[in-house]
Amino acid sequence: MKKIILLLVLAFSAFISQAQNATLKAGDPAPDFKLKNVDGKEISFASYPKAKGFIVVFTCNTCPYAVAYEQRIIELDKKFRSQGYPVIAINPNDPEASKADSFDKMQDLAKEKKYPFPYLYDAGQKITDQYGAKHTPHLFIVSKSAKGNVIEYVGAIDNDPEGTKTEKTKYAEEAIAALQSNKKPAVTQTKEIGCTVKRKAKA
Repeated sequence: MKKIILLLVLAFSAFISQAQNATLKAGDPAPDFKLKNVDGKEISFASYPKAKGFIVVFTCNTCPYAVAYEQRIIELDKKFRSQGYPVIAINPNDPEASKADSFDKMQDLAKEKKYPFPYLYDAGQKITDQYGAKHTPHLFIVSKSAKGNVIEYVGAIDNDPEGTKTEKTKYAEEAIAALQSNKKPAVTQTKEIGCTVKRKAKA
């Protein structure tokens, strides 16, 4: 009997873990957070009372794909922050698994690159798991609604991870353009391309 109970507990725990790690999709509520920015201040959605929505991107210091998209993320913030859609960047990597993604290193990078957006440290990867972010970069476009903050688009920033295409499909920009026209994005999900989120080895 004890073995059966133990097996049920383990199965339930596995189910809960999988549910927590499932990637959010369009129409899902966007979990709020309060995370430490590289300037030491805590940032949440409430930090932007006039925002119409948010460009939440899970990215990091080290992944070659994150590095390749860094300037494009900066440009997204420059273009859309004044239109009501600021970028909020979150580092999902555990610093024990990726030492170059420590909070100190995040501060160094944000200062060096003059990030115009917050770059948040997700201690314990709690928000990473709530969103189900799997790679860096992994983008979630959020809109404010009468029902609260809602996911509108999930996936890649565009279809050019190598940065070599002269013509590209700009998924993030197209999604925001639709929202600004009071429409739902035509494409609500794409496959994110990047490095897997780094986690410390389990004991």
